[in-house]
Amino acid sequence: MKIRTRLSFTFVGVVAAILLLFSMVVYATAEYFRQRDFYLRLSDKAKNTARLLLEEDEINARLFKIIERNNLTALPEEQINVYDQQNRMVYATRDSSIVKSDVLASIRKKKEVFFRQKNAEVIGFVYPYNKKEYVLIASAYDQYGIEEIGHLGTIMVVGLVCSLALVGAVGWAYAGRSLQPISDVVRQVDQITASNLNQRVTAGNDQDEIAQLAHTFNLMLDRVQEGFEVQRNFVANASHELRTPLTIITGQIEVTLLKRRTVEEHEAKWKAALEVIQRMNKLTNNLLNLTLVSLEATPLKFSEVAIDEVIYQAAQMLMNRQPDYAVVFSFDGEIEKIQPSLTIEGNKSLLYSAFFNLMENGCKFSEKKRVDVVLDANAQWVTIAFKDEGVGIAEEDIKNIYEPFFRAQNVKRIHGHGVGLPLTYRIIQLHRGQIQVASQLDEGTTFVVRLPKKF
Repeated sequence: MKIRTRLSFTFVGVVAAILLLFSMVVYATAEYFRQRDFYLRLSDKAKNTARLLLEEDEINARLFKIIERNNLTALPEEQINVYDQQNRMVYATRDSSIVKSDVLASIRKKKEVFFRQKNAEVIGFVYPYNKKEYVLIASAYDQYGIEEIGHLGTIMVVGLVCSLALVGAVGWAYAGRSLQPISDVVRQVDQITASNLNQRVTAGNDQDEIAQLAHTFNLMLDRVQEGFEVQRNFVANASHELRTPLTIITGQIEVTLLKRRTVEEHEAKWKAALEVIQRMNKLTNNLLNLTLVSLEATPLKFSEVAIDEVIYQAAQMLMNRQPDYAVVFSFDGEIEKIQPSLTIEGNKSLLYSAFFNLMENGCKFSEKKRVDVVLDANAQWVTIAFKDEGVGIAEEDIKNIYEPFFRAQNVKRIHGHGVGLPLTYRIIQLHRGQIQVASQLDEGTTFVVRLPKKF
């Protein structure tokens, strides 16, 4: 069942329950006052009869019957009985008893009773006169009152049906109008495909829940578009960057197979091919890591990490791979005070990769092949500075260094792919940290990383 239909039925049901309850209250109230008024009329009629019969000596039962037969104000099916203390009928308009003797006993006990017998309303009460207690019982059919109540019931039923029909029509129209923004959102979302992910959804007045739904859709589309862009860039960049080393490897093999060569020549060719394969393997790993941290495909596991140990391990690995590289450690203060506070909450594998990239860049772009690492810490942050005396970065290029595959003009001659810094930047972001760079051409570059001890 559609929301519009469900809302309309719910609206009609709620209104029907309210109107039905209201109608029942009105009908019950009207019926109560009808009975009360009719009982009062019967009571007055019976009291007048008793007063004339018992208190007026000139009027006897026979004369009073004659008067009653000619009374134009008599009620429909009216009957009045008067009983003495021995339950003997003193007077009856129709010469027949309305009630049995046990009812008379109940009337004497309760002094006044009201009840319905068949279609007639009956009232019985005790009438004291001359130190005696007479019982007066009057009954009649409230023809006009019942007809009026019947008309009232008919009016209420017809009014209820007409009101529910009107409410149903109004509810259907109002539900359609209220749900129109949702239909617009569905229509707009249905038009979004992989080729137009930049399209966004608009709805409502930017304040109601439907506008919030549209805003949520837009946030989801932002994430989807970002994922598509990351995948598209990965495919395009990987294809571009892997083409060159594959071409080199292919060329090396083809040249080697052109003629017979000595063992030394084969060894030289295979070493060159191995170096290219190692670079390609490193590029592939960096691209996969960059894609992983950009998409946040898997939740990261954080634990206590000793920053000095991770940096030392990364430096050892770097110098083992490149024996001409040098990493020099120092502390910005007393080592006894700083070293115990170098533990943070983080992901050891990702931090290892980030520090390795920063130290490798510092050595690679420096003629001295050296980078200085300075560690510092306080109650909230751990700070690591990576300083080199390399070629530096132009001021206009600094804003682009965290873009994948960007390479400054002054380092085009130095081998690299432009993936390490973007990966490092994203890793620091995932750790809620900060990274800053200060550089001057031909003087060197300093990267300062600040990592919070706790999130």
